[in-house]
Amino acid sequence: MDHKKHIPYSPIQYEESEMLNRVDAFYELMNKRRSVREFSEKDVPKEIIDQVIRTASTAPSGAHKQPWTFCVISNKDLKKKLRTLAEEEEERNYNGRMSERWLNDLAPIGTDAIKEFIDIAPWIIVVMKKSFDFDEEGKKTNNYYVNESVGIASGMLIAAIHNAGLVTLTHTPSPMNFIAKLLERPENERPYLLLPVGYASETCTVPDLERKSLEEIAIYYS
Repeated sequence: MDHKKHIPYSPIQYEESEMLNRVDAFYELMNKRRSVREFSEKDVPKEIIDQVIRTASTAPSGAHKQPWTFCVISNKDLKKKLRTLAEEEEERNYNGRMSERWLNDLAPIGTDAIKEFIDIAPWIIVVMKKSFDFDEEGKKTNNYYVNESVGIASGMLIAAIHNAGLVTLTHTPSPMNFIAKLLERPENERPYLLLPVGYASETCTVPDLERKSLEEIAIYYS
């Protein structure tokens, strides 16, 4: 069995007071994160997009297979095609596929089949999950815990985008196979998540939502 080389680990350590300051500051930062649907056309440097993707790629993954590809779109014509296809699928969702209960739950948020943010946001990141890979000889190799691994990477990507002072929205038109076809991705890649990335528009508004309290989401066993 081929074992990977191990190297000494140098953990980052802080005094407890500094730890508390850091977790408080990070919570305050992330608590300001909101899903934004109204974007500015203001450009975002590619270097920033590069770094948020690098951050996402530090996520843990099953057997360190890193089963993800980040497709990054800025081409206006391609974004326009993507929007057209996404809206076609969403139209079917809102007019037949979604249950009445689902539609009622979405009503306070104000979502609909129109996805103009795909056109407007300067960047679109499509997170692709790789159900398997190929070795140097072209033979299939296994990936493990693919959905879990790509989900963690996506969460880290969203946090990195927010940390950069940008906004995003998790968009999952279902089914999403049209994205892989449009982007000409190989057979082992499937769309997982579409994220428009940029600045919020000056007139942007978001729903007045409340997050669940700590007591509602955490159970401690002492």
